[in-house]
Amino acid sequence: MSDWNLRDLEKWDEEICKIAKDHGLDWYPITYETCDYYEMLGNMSYHGMPTHYGHWSFGKSFEIQHSQYQHGVTGLPYELIINSDPCISYLMRENPLYLQILIMAHCVGHSDFFKKNRMFGFTRADTVVPRMRNAKKRIQKYVEDPWIGIEKVEKVIDACQALSYQVPRHPKDVVSLKEEYEADKIVNKKAELEKPPYKEYDILGFVLDFATDLPEWKRDIISIVRDEAYYFMPQIRTKVMNEGWACFWHYKIVHELNLPQKYHIPFLKSHNQVVRPHVGRINPYHLGFHLFNKIEERHGLKECFIAREVHNDESFIRQYLTQEDCEELNLFSYSKNDINDLVVDEVSDYDGWKTVKNNLINQIGSNSIPVIYVESIEKDNTLILHHEHDGRDLQIQYAEHVLEHCKHLWQSDVRLITMLDEAPYEI
Repeated sequence: MSDWNLRDLEKWDEEICKIAKDHGLDWYPITYETCDYYEMLGNMSYHGMPTHYGHWSFGKSFEIQHSQYQHGVTGLPYELIINSDPCISYLMRENPLYLQILIMAHCVGHSDFFKKNRMFGFTRADTVVPRMRNAKKRIQKYVEDPWIGIEKVEKVIDACQALSYQVPRHPKDVVSLKEEYEADKIVNKKAELEKPPYKEYDILGFVLDFATDLPEWKRDIISIVRDEAYYFMPQIRTKVMNEGWACFWHYKIVHELNLPQKYHIPFLKSHNQVVRPHVGRINPYHLGFHLFNKIEERHGLKECFIAREVHNDESFIRQYLTQEDCEELNLFSYSKNDINDLVVDEVSDYDGWKTVKNNLINQIGSNSIPVIYVESIEKDNTLILHHEHDGRDLQIQYAEHVLEHCKHLWQSDVRLITMLDEAPYEI
């Protein structure tokens, strides 16, 4: 039996919004939906999208999370919110009132971040739900088409998902590369259109526009997965900031609500569970919350709003993480030695904190994903991809599988140039 009803949620939501508005937050309207734990697991598996297309990978994700939850290996997230206008947020019915209050304040912070951070400028939040609904209908039509069927559809989606992180990292609208190259040809007064005229990081977009004899239904599926990849990339690149901003504001707002003690003490306990450090890995809630508090302490609240608007995780950490922070957070870097033992490489002292900071930046968000671009198309239609090696070798076994998926979409040979053990290597 829950200790709240919808009127309670409406009352506290009004007070939360009033405090947030007084502080200068500007967010999308938020639609709250209540669900049970089973529905929450389903929402998590589909990235919170209520109208997402079906695919076996989402079912696999659901079964893993459901099994882990039933066996007590993992819990459930306190909140799940979608970058849409209006935002959609899920509240579990089993949550007590103090936790619902925390979640609603947290969601206001997220929604403000979605609306104001520059990385989200091209996500088209106002149309994302109908876009997903339309994509689901189109894919279902291909599944039911006797000339196509579920096996062919799933194979194309498998291939697209293997390449879905290979999209531009910086904010950019989803456009036709053919049109973009034609515009470049006119501006630079080129006699012929090279393909590509420069390093092209949008591999799915390149395949979509330049693969030969690609059936229209395959092009459509590629465009669906590509559009979704563009939509999710800003969230990957701002995880620390986004969660830190939401925690920063739920903590401020709830303290100003003057909750009764029976709610305030449990709130503090839940908050501390969310922002506690994790052993051996980075908790984005912890790091982001710490940094926004330090920015306010050192530079004032106005600087927090500026940081929220202009940065991604990489630039945010590079700009604001100091030696004092590294020491206070007990940050260090480690690796495996020749016999697979974990060895501490650097600690956050006077000599090592910059190395620790750079190692942290290298593993944050999209920096943990290899950067690969289209270099050229050979005369025999072989697609040449190039890996921007940053000192970290590719896992060749996985790279070979991804290349097979790329060949399936390109419908011709694909080669990848990289470095392995400090020597040129071609797959």
